[in-house]
Amino acid sequence: MSFMPRDVRLHDTCAEISPLPLAGQGPGVRARGTICSIALTTLAAALWVPPVCAAPRALDRIVAVVNEEVISSVELDRRVNAAEAQLKRQNITLPASEVLRKQVLERMILDSAQLQLARENGVRVDDVSVNSAIARMAEVNHMTVQELRVQVEHDGADFATFREDMRNEIAMVRLRDHEVESKIQVSEGEIDNLLAEQGGEAAEKVEYNIAQILLELPEIASPERVEAAHRRAEELVAQAKGGVDFAQLAASYSSAPEALQGGDLGWRTAERMPNVFLEAVKDLKPGQIGPIIRSPIGFHILKLVGRRTAASSKLSTGPVDQTHARHILLRVTDAMPEAEVKRRLADLRERVIKGGQDFGQLARLYSVDPSSTRGGDLGWLYPGDTVPEFEHAMNALQVKEVSEPVKSPFGWHLIQVLERKTEQASADRNRITARQMLRDRKLEEVMQEWLRQLRDRTYVEYRIDSP
Repeated sequence: MSFMPRDVRLHDTCAEISPLPLAGQGPGVRARGTICSIALTTLAAALWVPPVCAAPRALDRIVAVVNEEVISSVELDRRVNAAEAQLKRQNITLPASEVLRKQVLERMILDSAQLQLARENGVRVDDVSVNSAIARMAEVNHMTVQELRVQVEHDGADFATFREDMRNEIAMVRLRDHEVESKIQVSEGEIDNLLAEQGGEAAEKVEYNIAQILLELPEIASPERVEAAHRRAEELVAQAKGGVDFAQLAASYSSAPEALQGGDLGWRTAERMPNVFLEAVKDLKPGQIGPIIRSPIGFHILKLVGRRTAASSKLSTGPVDQTHARHILLRVTDAMPEAEVKRRLADLRERVIKGGQDFGQLARLYSVDPSSTRGGDLGWLYPGDTVPEFEHAMNALQVKEVSEPVKSPFGWHLIQVLERKTEQASADRNRITARQMLRDRKLEEVMQEWLRQLRDRTYVEYRIDSP
């Protein structure tokens, strides 16, 4: 697993990794619609921590065998140190050392199983994807890539190892995208019901900031094991209500991927939560703990951290402003640093404005986005179709105007607005959006079920420090 600074989560870099076109258009500036976009995959540790001091060879023992691969004590120690650093930065009380060690080892086992499956399925991550993710991480942390590298090496870590950690993380994301997306089914009837539900609601929406503790159960669990898990859930609820830090309990006992982030699931609209989660938290006040939830994968304990008014729904019931735009995209690479990218785009802008050259022809020649084959044409864009940086810059332009170089998670753009119009959103458009909203709603439970099934069929042999 890769390690990121300042509590950066993987979904902060996913725009670089796996953009999803909304309706068959080029992916270069589309808003994120994959598993990454809903922030289900989080990182469990800091990017750089001082490496574990070299130990005598005899101490580097095997702690677990995962299928045909092994986890060593040195690897485990490194990840435990990283997890401690992560929890401290979040001001989460550290679990007992043996509890944290068990949690981290289980995360490493699941990571190993995913990476082995990714290799079996031919998942490959090229250097361009790794470079893009690292560039995005540097941007989020207000650094250049070179500054990020210097910081990593200054803290005693090896940048080549850091790149391979990032490559592995991207591979796991791509595997989950492929495996989980194929398991989510949305019926036409469900779409009809959501459209009817949205059409009858008031304009104001609510977002919920929630945290969870998951006590996972195997697919076939004995009644005794189910009862024991339920008793443990009741004990944890009592501790949380009695004043024990919920985040510490999550870090100690939760089986969910976000456990080492204190169980934090972030802000979710109703459309992005499983129905059972929504029913459990919708009537809570911030700080309250919901009732224990039984799902196919185990028992869930939810805490409502906060509540706020959300942005308007993506489903449109009235006239909508649409923009027909095109762009030229360049990306920062080792061969073309950021300063050179900006200089080239500024030169292309001058060639359009002062030289009278055709924007579309320049896009075909220079843009690295798939839309280059169409002269950079992105078609008609609705609000929310593109990432915020692109949309804000585009909305500030007059028709036929060409922007200055604009930075987004995908790279640097020149944007030209061709036309604008206001009209009712089409029924087909709303059905596409409703389908994605329903997929998001189902994703949480489908993802957890897939991870559980993968763990259940993974051969694991604990050699020492058995949980």
